[in-house]
Amino acid sequence: MSTVKIRNIVLGEGLPKIAVPNVGTNEEEILNSAMKIADAKPDLLEWRIDYYSAGIKNVEKLAQTAKKLRNYVKELPILVTFRTKNEGGVCELDEDDYLNLIETIIKKHLGDAVDIELFHDEKRVKYLVQLAHNYNVTVIMSNHDFEKVPAKDEIEFRLKKMAKLGADVPKLACMPHNASDVLTLLEATSETSSLIANPLITMAMGNIGKVTRVAGQVFGSSLSFGAVGKTSAPGQLSIEDLRNAEKYLAL
Repeated sequence: MSTVKIRNIVLGEGLPKIAVPNVGTNEEEILNSAMKIADAKPDLLEWRIDYYSAGIKNVEKLAQTAKKLRNYVKELPILVTFRTKNEGGVCELDEDDYLNLIETIIKKHLGDAVDIELFHDEKRVKYLVQLAHNYNVTVIMSNHDFEKVPAKDEIEFRLKKMAKLGADVPKLACMPHNASDVLTLLEATSETSSLIANPLITMAMGNIGKVTRVAGQVFGSSLSFGAVGKTSAPGQLSIEDLRNAEKYLAL
């Protein structure tokens, strides 16, 4: 597995890194949350801008908040994510508006990394990946299924396709209904991590999927998402729980 550097962290070496989502709905909430997150010392902050409706409607306001956020968290790497409603987000944007927003995030360098969802116009996704690399922004390409765990071959296909499209880090999250579903995701993660060079991020959501959030080093996932305060996905553990679990599972 190759490694990917995002500001001052490296995905793909050592223990899986821990990201904490910031789901503030206004600038004050975002900055207050940022202080608490920075104090918890995660490896990365994920700024979920789909929660920040005022910023989505006003690009300059979004950029101003991004600048203040950077001042608050200092050298902590920032991943900027707009999660579409179809994949678990809280704000509706049509295709063009979503892709235009991703382009703005990259060109204004609002963070060190950007999340780009897989299932959008492929030509524009390729363009955005290249644009991000031109602006020295890391691409985490993602897909989320809140209904089920896809078949193993389908999980592997999606992760490989993300890599083929130029993503630095392919990411897939899905919703298991039983232990067999969890095993399917873990097996697909392990096999794919041996076939492609990219560090991967995978997780099964909900209570039954919690094991996948702490066992990344064993199966090939390089980052997990923990909470400081409000969670952003079902089954998300606190940053303290993640750290403790990783210590016990360290290879």
